[in-house]
Amino acid sequence: MSNQTHVSYFILTGYFNVSQLRYLIFVFLGFLYTVILFANIFLITVISMNRTLHEPMFVFLCSLFLNEIYGSTSLFPFLLFHMLRDVHTVSHSLCFLQIFCLYSYATVEFFSLAVMSYDRYVAVCFPLQYHLQMNTRKVLVLIVISWSCPVVINIIPIILSAPLKLCGNIIPKVYCDNYFIVSMACSNTRVNNIYGLIATFLTVFVPVTFILFTYLRILFACFHASPQTKQKALSTCMPHFVSLINFSFGVCFEILQSRFNMSHVPNAFRVLLSLYWLVSPSILNPFMYGLNSSKVKTSCINLFGKVQA
Repeated sequence: MSNQTHVSYFILTGYFNVSQLRYLIFVFLGFLYTVILFANIFLITVISMNRTLHEPMFVFLCSLFLNEIYGSTSLFPFLLFHMLRDVHTVSHSLCFLQIFCLYSYATVEFFSLAVMSYDRYVAVCFPLQYHLQMNTRKVLVLIVISWSCPVVINIIPIILSAPLKLCGNIIPKVYCDNYFIVSMACSNTRVNNIYGLIATFLTVFVPVTFILFTYLRILFACFHASPQTKQKALSTCMPHFVSLINFSFGVCFEILQSRFNMSHVPNAFRVLLSLYWLVSPSILNPFMYGLNSSKVKTSCINLFGKVQA
C-alpha cells in the first residue's frame, strides 16, 4: 500500500489469534452487550414511568444512560462481527462512521458529567433556588448542548481526515481510530493535528476543569453545612465523581497508548485497556447510580411488583 494514495478499506491488526477461544469470547461479548442494553434501557424506563423521578438529576441520568447505549452499540456489534472473521477489514466509509460515533460518545460523556456536576452544584450551594434555576427549559437546553456540541466538534475531524491521501491502511487496534489514519497520511496534516489539539482541549480539558471547579465549590459549601446536609451532598456527588475518575482514566490511557510506543506491553493487555474507556462506563454507571439512589431502587422494586402481579 506504500505507493497508493486512495484507500478503500483498512486492516485492523489488534485482533490477535485466539483460535478456538473466539467462540467463548464471542459469547462473553454478546452477554456483556446484552447486560449493558438491559441495564440502561431498564433504568431509563423506570425513570420515565415514575413521576416522582421527573427531576433534573434523573433526567440528566437518562441522557447519560442513553449515551451508554449509543456508545456500546457503536462498538459491540462491530467487535462481535470481527470475532468470527479471519480477515479483519473495514471499509473506508464505515471506519469513519465508527470514528465519529465513538468520538462523539466520549464527548457526550464528558459534557453530560459536566452538566450533572452543575446540577449538583446548584442543588448543594443554592438549595432554595434550585427548582427556580433548574427549570424545565434550562434542563432541556443543557441536554441539547451536551449532545449537539459533540456532534459539531467531532464531525470536523471526519471532514478533515476523510479526503487525506494515505500511504498505508493498517490500524493497530480492534476499532477505527482517527489518530492512526492521520499518521498514515502522505500529505500535510498540520491542520488535522492543530484541530486535534483544539478538540482534545474542548472535549476533555474544559469539561473536566469545569467539573473539578464545581466540586471544589461543593466541598467548600459542605464545610459550612450541617452534618446531615453534608452527608446527603457527599452521597449524591460520590457516584458522579467515581464515574468521572473511571472514565477519565480510560480516556487518558487511550490517548497515551496511541501517542507513545507501547510495544513492550502484551498485545492482549493493550487491547483490553483500549476498550476500557468504551466498556466500563456503560457497565458501571447504571449499576452505580441505580444502586446508590434510594428513589430509583424503590421504583425498581415497585415496577417488579407490578410486573409480577
